[in-house]
Amino acid sequence: MKKDILNIFKSPHLTSLDGQTNFPRKKDSGFIAFEGLDGSGKSVQAKLFKTFLEEMGFEVILTKEPTADSEAGREVRRILNKETKLEPKEIQKLFVQDRKEHLEKLIIPAIQEGKIVLVDRYFFSTFAFGKADGLDLEWLIEMNQKFLAPDITFLLKVNPEVCIDRINKRNENVALFEKKEILRAVWETYKILPNRFKNIHLIEGEGSIENVFEEIKKLIKNLNL
Repeated sequence: MKKDILNIFKSPHLTSLDGQTNFPRKKDSGFIAFEGLDGSGKSVQAKLFKTFLEEMGFEVILTKEPTADSEAGREVRRILNKETKLEPKEIQKLFVQDRKEHLEKLIIPAIQEGKIVLVDRYFFSTFAFGKADGLDLEWLIEMNQKFLAPDITFLLKVNPEVCIDRINKRNENVALFEKKEILRAVWETYKILPNRFKNIHLIEGEGSIENVFEEIKKLIKNLNL
């Protein structure tokens, strides 16, 4: 399995989303994103994958967006927690600023040091949630096109109703009807991304945690057949 993982990172460099900029990497380093709706289980799978890689001897960093390390990221978190309000375009500009600092201060340096970086949400979340918030998809892509693209992205496919049930069981305070409609709109964008961008792979996410993780491992093996 370690050989299958390394094959994902065989290119001597990563590229920007638009393919115009190369980012050199150290041997055995990589960048993997986990995406999906709220309640899809992506965070759990990212943690499992971190442990899985570490057990094979890789040095791994698990991070997430928005971060708590930049002022922009902290402001986004306040907005998401409904502590303050901002227009959708301005929110996305904050996401971009947070992502820029995230890449410059953590992700790119770690890759250059030979580490594997796992990120729980990345710019594909911006595209899906921003579009659901009424913004133009092409504008969202344009703002992120110079940022580092992951080697591979696992997009967990889970029905919005299932996501809502999971969120409800966590006793999170949500307006269920409103949340369900938002998640449906978000998924409408998420589901088209694998056809537009390379290295995004859908993972059926409605099984048990263990079965979903096995699907991720099976996908990695199949990529290298």
